[in-house]
This record gives sequence, structure tokens and C-alpha cells, in this order.
Amino acid sequence: MRYVIVGAGSVGAVIGGRLAEAGSDVLLVARGAHLAALASAGLRLEEPDRARTIAVPAAAQADWRPGDVALVCVKSQDTAAALRDVPRDVPVVCAQNGVANERWAHAAGFADVYAMCVVLPAELVEPGVVVNSFGPAPGLLDVGRWPDGVDERAERIVADLGAAGFRGRAEPAVMRWKYRKLVTNLGNAADAACDPDDPELDALVRTARAEGERAVEAAGIPIASRAEDRERRGDLRILPVAGRDREGSSTRQSLRRGSTSVEVDFLNGEIVALGARHGIATPVNAVLQATLAEMAAAGEAPGSRRAADLLAEAAVRTP
Repeated sequence: MRYVIVGAGSVGAVIGGRLAEAGSDVLLVARGAHLAALASAGLRLEEPDRARTIAVPAAAQADWRPGDVALVCVKSQDTAAALRDVPRDVPVVCAQNGVANERWAHAAGFADVYAMCVVLPAELVEPGVVVNSFGPAPGLLDVGRWPDGVDERAERIVADLGAAGFRGRAEPAVMRWKYRKLVTNLGNAADAACDPDDPELDALVRTARAEGERAVEAAGIPIASRAEDRERRGDLRILPVAGRDREGSSTRQSLRRGSTSVEVDFLNGEIVALGARHGIATPVNAVLQATLAEMAAAGEAPGSRRAADLLAEAAVRTP
């Protein structure tokens, strides 16, 4: 089995680099300056307890082979483009935030679709250099078939990830955990829009997540509880990495890099759409969705909005 990491940015590079380090066959698919650095100097992976350079094959496109597994690690807005050149008989593992990617892969004709619930706070700090600030394990990665179930391939993937140091299990109800992660990720937009010291930031995040909880409940979608999530994460936490300041959420990182598109439509936007279908008001998530799209389009720096203003705008929208 070869793991083709489709989108070897931050999360993809950590997973692929550690798999390669543990002896798995891996290909990193990347682009631009990051690809050039990976190809010429290898992957520099910095973690709380050590930093090292890992030699991993990297390319702009995969030379697909029998037995390959595609680990899709791109942002959700890039999924359709990333899957375009993947043969439909290749198993696809959606190692992504949000809950729509698996549906899209199935609709695109992939027969074997897997969901991976990813808890791994990594950052691409410069071409070829990735920081993973999690410990004592590098990440929590649960895998299951979509929409549910496990099989030998899921068990093998989990075993290989375990050999690479990750925690995880073959989880037949993996989407319960991805919906919990979706609700948690509703705070990413607030983290990107506002300064970390903003006195109303916590209230903004709590309100966005509460709306998400209500929308998911109204839709009758199974979701892991907050207590289950705390227990599942256990002693895993964000730790300092020597010489590095953590930027924040993946959405904040995207704004800092000047990206003109962010993942907000597939996080907060998922909840807005769910609420609309089931009669649940989601004004805070709607404001966050619109605000982050506006900030990305304008090239606005993260932290430039006030949480109190966003809450006030949401209050105006409340029916």
C-alpha cells in the first residue's frame, strides 16, 4: 500500500512525513515553492520534542499505481480540483475538516470512501518547513468507511498511523466524531477575524458553537458529545515548539498567507445551510461566514475585526 498525500501542506505533510519515517511507502503531492523545497531538501518537521528533516518523495502529480490510497488533505474548497485526476478505483480517505468531502467523493464516483477525523494542529511556516505543536502524540486520527463501518483497509491505515506515532482507531461511526469536530471548528472564523485578546471573543465562539449544536440536533444527525470528545483527546494538548510562535487556527493561517479563499463556507456555512433546512436561526455563523469571505477577498489581515461588532450584527439578523 502506498499513501499518496493529496495536498501535502501542513496536516498532509505531518501525516505523510511520519508515515514515511515509520517505513510506509509515501508520495507527497504539493505545488509551488513548497514542492520545490520538499524535492530539493526534504521535509523539515518541527515538533515539541524534536526537529528533523525527512526525505519523502514529492511530486506535482501522482503516478497512480495499483494498491495506492489517496489521503486527501486539501481545504474543502479545493476538494473537487484535487479529486479530478484521481482514478475512481483508488480508495479515498478524506483527512479534512467539515463533513461534505466524503459526500462529494462518493458522488464523483469513488467506490471506496473513508472519513478521517483529524485532530492535528500543524502549520506550514515556510516552504518545506512544517510545525506540529501537539503532544504527547503528534495527532489523533480516527478512520472509518463512509457513511459508516470499518474494513481491513481501515484497520491497516490505523495500524500504519499507529506505527508512525499517531493515536487513533478504526471507528465505525466516524462521522459522529467529524460532526463534533465541525462544531469545534466553528470557532476558527472567530479566531481568524478577531484579536486573540479581544474581550468578547470567547462569547462569539461559544455562541457560534451553540448554534451549531442546535442545528445538528434539529437535523437528527448523530454527534459525539463534548464529554466524549474531552475523554477521547485525553492528555493531548498544544505544546510550545522551540523558536516558533503558533499562528492559530487553519483559517487564521490562510488569512495570514493572503489566501483569497478560506474554508468558512464548509464550516460555518454548513451550519447556516443546516439551520435553514430545519428552521434553526444561525445568525452568528452567518455573520462569520460573510465576514471571513469578505476579509479573504480583500486581503484583510487576521485580527482586524471586533467580536462585539460581529455579535451586534448577528443580533440585528436574529428573527
